[in-house]
Amino acid sequence: MTSSVTTRATEIVLPGPVEPGGLRVRVRDLPAPGPGQVVLRMEATGVSFAEQQMRLGKYYDQPPFPFVPGYDVVGTVVATGAGVPTTLVGKRFAAVTKVGGWASHLHVEAGDLVPVPHGLDPAAAETVLVNGITAWQMLHRSASVETGGTVVVLGANGGVGSILVQLARHAGINVIGTASARHHDAVRALGALPVDYRDPDMYEQIRKLAPDGVDAVFDHVGGTGLAQSWRLLRKGGSLVNYGSASTKDEKGNATLPLLMLFARLYAWNYLPNGKSASFYNFWAGRRSLDKFRARLSEDLTQLLRLVAAGSVTPQIAARIPLEQTAEALALAESRTVLGKVVITG
Repeated sequence: MTSSVTTRATEIVLPGPVEPGGLRVRVRDLPAPGPGQVVLRMEATGVSFAEQQMRLGKYYDQPPFPFVPGYDVVGTVVATGAGVPTTLVGKRFAAVTKVGGWASHLHVEAGDLVPVPHGLDPAAAETVLVNGITAWQMLHRSASVETGGTVVVLGANGGVGSILVQLARHAGINVIGTASARHHDAVRALGALPVDYRDPDMYEQIRKLAPDGVDAVFDHVGGTGLAQSWRLLRKGGSLVNYGSASTKDEKGNATLPLLMLFARLYAWNYLPNGKSASFYNFWAGRRSLDKFRARLSEDLTQLLRLVAAGSVTPQIAARIPLEQTAEALALAESRTVLGKVVITG
């Protein structure tokens, strides 16, 4: 039996390229779920770098303003549409939505749901959704690093970086992680050798720790430092870029810096040094939706098992109620936190 009941939903709307305080709270009737959909009652969502870019209108392929951000979500199914088993009601799932997660209730395609292990804290599960899948796929699908190898993680205290460090250490890989000095003890606790990213000689400090070069560099910063990341690699090493944080606040065309980034990475692959460069795209392969969903479900399931077993500890920077999402966004953008800012239902 499908649901025909509407649900009262509170949503956080991004009206345009505004400061965090410009977010709006909207309450509306959410219609009953359509065929193949469920209504998910949000228990945890969060702030990733993607929403920070969306706030400025600089995220590739973001929807037109106004819209409800929220890249991923953990919640409980409260209603099902046609073709969806009613046995899902009352069960907790995770989903990557790209937008829409900053809401008390939302429609989610049933095919995008991944079960959350019983007893796992929703905020802990939320912390390893888009950030954890990104870290997992970059380490295990984009780069090929053997046990005993050495990698560099830029932003080792961040949402992706803190998980990436733990996954690499779990695989027996040595990690050099950049972070501000205030987070060095925490980065050490995760298992990485910290280097101060504010040090003008940061790359030279990394070379001292790995004089023969490293097997992979995971770089979300882009910009002029990308060439320095490339030079850190040994022969056969891999540069995996997954963003351009250094250009986030630049005015002008948002697509041009990205196209220039792609061109540079592409060209480096033709140099005769055995090194490789790639850009990680979370949504790659989505044209084959079934395969995309199967891969995402497989990777996230393995991640959630590691979290449930205590092998990976989610770094939750703060838990902030949905109605205070503006504060959550401002905190995430302050670059002072360790891990991910989680928004709770």
